[in-house]
Amino acid sequence: MAQEKDEKPYPVKSLHDFLNELDREWSKFRNGTLISLISSGIFFIIVVWLLLRIRHLGLGFVDFVLLLFAAVFLGYSIYAMYSQYRFFNRWERRIGLLLHLEEELLAEKLDENKA
Repeated sequence: MAQEKDEKPYPVKSLHDFLNELDREWSKFRNGTLISLISSGIFFIIVVWLLLRIRHLGLGFVDFVLLLFAAVFLGYSIYAMYSQYRFFNRWERRIGLLLHLEEELLAEKLDENKA
């Protein structure tokens, strides 16, 4: 018990806990990124359509500038979400392999302890 009090508090108890928590949350983050990417794309299309129809809608210069800023920010958001989605897809396989390796090592360790 005294040994537990002397240990420094870490944000993650062990690598095993970290990997399990990461595995549980991974699909939520990837799906959230995909939803953000799709919704930003839809809004971007609407803003571009409004920019193309600005003369027919009778909008002024200030409206044009605001729509232009919205288009730029949505474009950057699409770029960032696409990069994030690629990151999640690329690392999902690697995390899965790491979890599988950990399971094999734990199984080997348990087999050694039984013998």
